[in-house]
Amino acid sequence: MNSLKTAFKGGVAALVLAGIAFVPAHAVPTVDPAEAALIRELETKGYATPSNLASKGLLVAAADLGERIVAVGQFGHVVLSDDRGATWRQADTVPTQALLTAVFFADDQVGYAVGHDAVIIKTEDGGETWELKYSDAEAEMPLFSVMFADANNGVAVGAFSTALSTTDGGETWNLASVIPDPPPPLEGLEYEPHLNGIFRGPEGSLIIAAETGFVFRSLDGGANWEPIKTPYFGSFWGGMTVDDGNIIIYGMRGNVWRSEDQGTTWTQVDTGSKKSFGGGVQLDDGTIILAGLNGGVAYSTDGGRSFEVVDRPDRKGYSAVVDGPDGSVLIFGEPGVLEHPDTAEAFRSGS
Repeated sequence: MNSLKTAFKGGVAALVLAGIAFVPAHAVPTVDPAEAALIRELETKGYATPSNLASKGLLVAAADLGERIVAVGQFGHVVLSDDRGATWRQADTVPTQALLTAVFFADDQVGYAVGHDAVIIKTEDGGETWELKYSDAEAEMPLFSVMFADANNGVAVGAFSTALSTTDGGETWNLASVIPDPPPPLEGLEYEPHLNGIFRGPEGSLIIAAETGFVFRSLDGGANWEPIKTPYFGSFWGGMTVDDGNIIIYGMRGNVWRSEDQGTTWTQVDTGSKKSFGGGVQLDDGTIILAGLNGGVAYSTDGGRSFEVVDRPDRKGYSAVVDGPDGSVLIFGEPGVLEHPDTAEAFRSGS
């Protein structure tokens, strides 16, 4: 049962899967015998199956490289767009069929994706092809997020306090300790919180959004971490450092919290919503947009001090947002990728 539980608990994967339960596999379209043989060979070797519906199935995370957008999701699917989401194609070779839950690019060529089975894959050509760098299916510890402090030093985090680190640009990974001892007030208890989302904080710091209202902060590129307890006791699923240098974190039941002192203290932002949020972006004009479960999309035009929440009629689960064509963003989740208005006013007017 552990593998089933970890598929539905914690992190970005839970944000989408908690509201979906099971996602049916897409049927492979009719192909000629040679193509069918290639598909069977890829499946046998554990590679993601080619599918012209890859951008319409569950996509959990996305990276915006400027000219290119790369998104990852179910069955090891990696899809790419070079025209701000107008068209998508599948990456050529992806050596996993596991659910991919996060993607991060150190530059426009070198990137990493992580997911279930503790899978870590790497690309050096902007997402076209990928190599497997780490996996451990027997451990039943899915990874939920990955971040690099520089070209060489990176950290991947996931369920039950799992953390892996690399010092050689993702070529090798080793178990790391983010929380060696239970932080107060949990001394004496078995404490293995899910580490749900890692992101860059201000002034070179790294921040992890975690369970039970904790965030973890590193001021030395991930070598050492300190626990910081917020007044909230639920789960945070992600966060970002906004243009003014302050930090916001977000998660279950409409919770958004803000810090103006590099994560030392936190203040709750009243969103007026119980929708859970798991992905966000700040646009060039300063607008912050969060997306989450049950079609919830939140907008802030004051640096995260307040939000206006709208409800998409599809009531689907979404977990990632990137800038899109003029007047829109791209949101990723249960139905794949969709365009969505970049202001609450435009959404309500139907434009």
